[in-house]
Amino acid sequence: MIDGGILTLDTFLIGAAAIIVLFAVGLLYRVAKGPTMEDRVIAINAVGTNTVVVLALLAVGLDQPGFLDIAIVYALLNFLASIAISKFIVERGGVL
Repeated sequence: MIDGGILTLDTFLIGAAAIIVLFAVGLLYRVAKGPTMEDRVIAINAVGTNTVVVLALLAVGLDQPGFLDIAIVYALLNFLASIAISKFIVERGGVL
């Protein structure tokens, strides 16, 4: 994928997706050990956002436009889950 020492856009996008996956794995620590419930909810939302970005980068890098459809659906589900969890926490008084 390296043509004459020049990094192609596809390789760059796939590499960027891999780095974002590593950041998402780091966020899983905050999901498990977050000091407060709000920190855990924000970390879960960030993991979902990272997933959408990785799917979008892979869609362009691998030339698979179907991944964009999956990313959009996942973004909508992530948003609805964040709202539902937030409402649940507010109604329960901050205890899950």
